[in-house]
Amino acid sequence: MACTGSPAIAVKPEQPSDLWAALKTGTAFAIMRHALAPGVGDPANFNVADCSTQRNLSGDGRRQAIEIGNRFREIGITNAEVYTSAWCRCRETAELLQLGKVRHLGAINSFFREPEQAEAQTDALKSWLSGYRSNAALILVTHYVNIAALTGVYPRSGEIVVVQRLSGGRLKVMGSL
Repeated sequence: MACTGSPAIAVKPEQPSDLWAALKTGTAFAIMRHALAPGVGDPANFNVADCSTQRNLSGDGRRQAIEIGNRFREIGITNAEVYTSAWCRCRETAELLQLGKVRHLGAINSFFREPEQAEAQTDALKSWLSGYRSNAALILVTHYVNIAALTGVYPRSGEIVVVQRLSGGRLKVMGSL
């Protein structure tokens, strides 16, 4: 079911403690939607290189991102591999987690304005994930459309979808936090 272009295999959700344990041990990765940023999409004058032209985190969104980072630390994840979309709301969320160096990953940039890119971009992310190797926890901070395309989950702002990588490049959604 998780072949090219299809979302991850969905299963009965695990308990939150099991999800945190899977993230801590590296048996799964976190793909999270950026924290609260009021509105939908970006303004007509949007420029990815200029935060003033984008929908950005609210004060509540900043607090939410900090609280999420605190929760990771509470369960023992103090350092992670953190990748983000180029959008300012994702970068700021990733930075406020304070879990490690934040790196850009083009495969998780939003395709909201270019839905025809969804399949190719999701395939690029699956390919990147199949080659990813690290013992550190992996956190991807991205957008609603990217998470939905990869997992079939439609996340709230700040929601963390916990995904296990299986053989053959398949993915299994364990649940969300």
